[in-house]
Amino acid sequence: MKSNETMDYLVERVRSLVGDDPRITEKTMFGGLTFLLDGHILIGCKKDGRILVSVGKEYHADAASRPGAVEMIHNGRVMSGFFWVDADAIEDDNDLDAWIAFARRAVSLRPAKPVKKTTAKKPARKPAAKSR
Repeated sequence: MKSNETMDYLVERVRSLVGDDPRITEKTMFGGLTFLLDGHILIGCKKDGRILVSVGKEYHADAASRPGAVEMIHNGRVMSGFFWVDADAIEDDNDLDAWIAFARRAVSLRPAKPVKKTTAKKPARKPAAKSR
């Protein structure tokens, strides 16, 4: 993923607003940097200054009525519970924080995804010494 100044600035704004919540991780997804809450998408930052928010199906109608929100469409179908929010709608930190809080309420209702175990790689075996 290549970032740009717009995305770097947006990522720093989101980082400062989500704080040091240990349940939040970052992952490169959808061509940008995405913040996950307990393994679920919370906010994704794009190079063009938009954010992707996850609000769940139960808050879909509420999100659709907010300024700057556009339903996410993937492969020709609406992804219920996911919205793109235009950069103009989150210029102000209070507006960005309101979207983060809105997404956090929705995502917090979901059970945490189990943490995948990473298997430790076995050290490479040294070839046996040849006997003469």
